[in-house]
Amino acid sequence: MIAKAYFCNLSRKFSKFRECVIPRGNVYPEHHRIVICRLNLRSGVNFMKHSVKAISAIFSILGIIAFSPMTLASLKGNLSVEVDNLKNQKGQVCFSIFSSNRGFPDNGKRALQAQCVKLATTPQKITFPNLKAGNYAIAVIHDANSDGILNRNALGIPTEGFGFSNNPVIRTGPPKFGDSAVLVAGSNTNIQIQLQYFLGK
Repeated sequence: MIAKAYFCNLSRKFSKFRECVIPRGNVYPEHHRIVICRLNLRSGVNFMKHSVKAISAIFSILGIIAFSPMTLASLKGNLSVEVDNLKNQKGQVCFSIFSSNRGFPDNGKRALQAQCVKLATTPQKITFPNLKAGNYAIAVIHDANSDGILNRNALGIPTEGFGFSNNPVIRTGPPKFGDSAVLVAGSNTNIQIQLQYFLGK
């Protein structure tokens, strides 16, 4: 409504500058009338320049209000994670969700939320509710012996299944937060994580 009213007022004010009207009669000498005409047109141009700046300021303010960090932070949504490629129904599946690279992927104490779910069905699914809009990364392990950790052999190679959001390719080490980050920006976000098994079942 503010922008609409401003445009209407702008249209009325600028209409008097659209034409260069030279007064009739001999009230002014010819060269005076030309000067008056040019001054009128120049005033119109200056008026338009100031008006454009004012309009830009209005929309800038509206944009700041609409997309401010406080507004985005107030938006919350659910993140549903489906785990696929489970090798068996032994033990439990443990989920850890991180909102930054701090602790990702294996420091559960720095996780935003962490929980384990007993295996009952395949695929396994869990929902993290009421998350603020932003980027999150999820680490999942198939904790077959239910000891709460990802077991490894003497060389440090995982002997249980594991996976990460975005399903990054794992070669020599765990992924970085940016490789696994997913954006939660709506009421419901759904992702799927494929478990990987290097050794064991």
